[in-house]
Amino acid sequence: MADKLAGKIAIITGGGRGIGGGITQRFAEEGAKVAIVQRNEPQEKMLNESIIYMKADLSNSDQIASAVQAVVERFGGLDILVNNAGIMFEKTLDEMTEADWDQMMDINLKAPFLLTKAALPHLRKRSGASIINIGSIEGLASNPGHPAYSASKAGVHGFTAAVAVDHGHEGIRCNAIAPGWINSDLSELYIDSMPDKDRFRRELLIMHPVGRLGEPKDVGNLAVWLASEESAFVTGQVYVIDGGRTKKLPLPVA
Repeated sequence: MADKLAGKIAIITGGGRGIGGGITQRFAEEGAKVAIVQRNEPQEKMLNESIIYMKADLSNSDQIASAVQAVVERFGGLDILVNNAGIMFEKTLDEMTEADWDQMMDINLKAPFLLTKAALPHLRKRSGASIINIGSIEGLASNPGHPAYSASKAGVHGFTAAVAVDHGHEGIRCNAIAPGWINSDLSELYIDSMPDKDRFRRELLIMHPVGRLGEPKDVGNLAVWLASEESAFVTGQVYVIDGGRTKKLPLPVA
């Protein structure tokens, strides 16, 4: 069977680790050429003829525009944009400063706007262009202490719908993926910070009907489908990928 993304060119922000790394891996396996766009250089072992790195501060509009242009010049076009890079911190409204709020919105919501705006002229030139925004189940609900994060991800979901409506007639589709708990270096550090990490991990597994936590490759598999022609009639949607966590009603602990 032919590679699903053969001949496609993709930009993946924050594609060097975590969820972004899982998407990068799967795109490359399916024949795409990938440009990882982020501030810090990814591990060298990730890079090859099909996966390159473009440095950019995603809070800087000039650097974003330059990175997109550089990718197009290097690979000869652009078919897929994955707005994955994001930040998260835990602060209540009382604890949060205006600068904290602005930082969250700049990276999680403004950067996807700037990247999409810079990519549109190039995506218009291609057949079957696809934009994939990484939202979150916290764009649909919220954990304690996440007002800024939840607001930013809800904004990503709304932005996804608007782009799909405005640019569908140009052959550009736009969808969002809303991951739940996905294993990563950062999630492991979070678990390790718990007073009783073993109990925390057990209870975390109980929250998921599938009996396991998510892996970056799980999100990568869904992203491949959304980037491919197999999803040609799909746009404006938010796909929750959380092992059933948001569908399971909690019961009191005995």
